[in-house]
Amino acid sequence: MVQFIDGNEAVVQGALASGCDFFAGYPITPASSILIGMVESLPGVGGIAVEGEDEIASIGFCIGAVMAGRRALTATSGPGLSLYSENVGLAIMGETPLVIVDVQRQGPATGSATMGAQGDVQFVRWCTSGGYPTIALAPTSALECYLFTHRAFELAEECRTPVFLMLDKELAQTRERVDLSEVPPLPPIVRRTAPADPKFRPYAFRDPSEVTPLSPLGGPNILRYTTSMHDQDGYLTKDRETIQAMMEHLERKILARADSFARVDVDGPEGAPLVFLSYGISARSALAAARQARERGTEVSVATVKTLWPVPERKIREACRGAQTVVVVEQNLGDYAREIQRVLPGKDVRLARRMDGRLIPPSLVLKTAGIA
Repeated sequence: MVQFIDGNEAVVQGALASGCDFFAGYPITPASSILIGMVESLPGVGGIAVEGEDEIASIGFCIGAVMAGRRALTATSGPGLSLYSENVGLAIMGETPLVIVDVQRQGPATGSATMGAQGDVQFVRWCTSGGYPTIALAPTSALECYLFTHRAFELAEECRTPVFLMLDKELAQTRERVDLSEVPPLPPIVRRTAPADPKFRPYAFRDPSEVTPLSPLGGPNILRYTTSMHDQDGYLTKDRETIQAMMEHLERKILARADSFARVDVDGPEGAPLVFLSYGISARSALAAARQARERGTEVSVATVKTLWPVPERKIREACRGAQTVVVVEQNLGDYAREIQRVLPGKDVRLARRMDGRLIPPSLVLKTAGIA
């Protein structure tokens, strides 16, 4: 059946299809319709939806729900993400599988609540202290909002970590035709839970890249869950070797798997001398600009980054192997262009940007590339 839905509605449907049974959030434009959709939908499938008194409480509810056996989702925008940041660190430290939807809007601070932007790209990567890697996915359509929500839940469980799904105002609130009946059934997401064994250690690993199953519900053990540095049993520690090992574990468990979920979609000829690189809603402008450039006889490819963090460096290099010029298209000051300059040293990396709440027109992309 064909539906006419926007990105936020697709996220709600993707969460339900992924077995999400808990949601907590606080109203914030342009993410509020996810809260409304989950409040309307979850009780009918045995789930729980809570409107928290603020953003800090909302993500805290989600962390507690996950550790009590639920599969949780929350949604916010840039100002709310600021308030999430401390509990994002708690979820990283406690190795809590959680999906966080960030529907970006124009900023900084409260900015223009009803205008779109892509200003949270670096914020999502560095939103908590310590600098530990995060996973962030960036859909470009309502259908991908549905599919990537499921993928975010998969990765959250696989890596025992919070995963970000990065939308923007235009993608979240623009309706599109989506036929989910043509989408293959989504595979069930299985949570690895340890048996109720007195010898179970909730944060044990033999190799830093190993991910320990979640603690069992019930049983003889008391689970220790803390925001402070702890050992493999959950006890606070100041032992330097233990701290070093735990910190390396939080990094390695994600980076060791990064290539397996890295995704960059390429449209156009391999080895093109000109590449338009983008993500999210701005990727549509890049694709439109590429079509116009080809009509004018310019050989160009489009690289659409679907996994923003960790940066899919190998796939970006492959997509831009023959490029002399790479035009990064994004609605911010150049948040991701900085990463592309780092990954592609020696190439002519240019930035087609706009921050006034309007979408980037193909004409700006062509002008930045030097195409009349």
